[in-house]
Amino acid sequence: MTKTLDRHGILLFALSLLAIAILFAAGSDASIPGSAGAAFHFAGIGPDAGVTGLVFVWAFGHCDGMDGPVVTLARKALDSGNVNLVLPWVRVEDETEIRHSFEHAVAVRKLGTEARELADMHFFETLVRIHRAGEGASYTGLKPAGRDLGPAIPAADKAIEDGSLGRVAELLTKAIHEGLHRHYDAAAARRRFDPDDVRAGREYVEAYVPYIHYVERLWLAAKGSAHGHTPEGHEQEGTHAHAH
Repeated sequence: MTKTLDRHGILLFALSLLAIAILFAAGSDASIPGSAGAAFHFAGIGPDAGVTGLVFVWAFGHCDGMDGPVVTLARKALDSGNVNLVLPWVRVEDETEIRHSFEHAVAVRKLGTEARELADMHFFETLVRIHRAGEGASYTGLKPAGRDLGPAIPAADKAIEDGSLGRVAELLTKAIHEGLHRHYDAAAARRRFDPDDVRAGREYVEAYVPYIHYVERLWLAAKGSAHGHTPEGHEQEGTHAHAH
């Protein structure tokens, strides 16, 4: 019985996690706590991580944030002179451009404090832009440090570190459950109306369409996969919801 429940929990967690990416990619109005602008921190950016070590650490941030994983590693790369720290974040075909930008930044940094700051920022911008392009995402500039990323993605990150779904499964499953009921209740409450009451009919359609889209996106998430960033205003491949 316990093993069955564990498997069920894992499936629910996977569905929820994938659904978050699909829902935001397709522009759903669903409210899922902690899913906005959140991502993971990777690759040797903790205080105990070695300069050349690549380890998974628990932290808050986002790939385009000044306190995110890409910029944090970029600072370490510049300070240590080791461009390899950031190369895992870009595609192989983009390595040459990053190496060139890195070498330029290292050289300019030697010209003084102001030059150092300008060189660093240019490298950060270049690295994050190319990283996001490799994921098929648009680049809208570096975001300030200290943003509130909510509980969802940090909880998912912490679950990997702890080796247990625990809180993250509960958090995401609850959010999806509430979203389903919210959309369903809105549509069901408006289902019965006088065929001659066009206004009531429109109110039903306005509730029915979001409900169907919500369910379909959950289904597509369960069947497919979510990877990387989502281009603004575009759906991910294989997630095109049925049009109404």
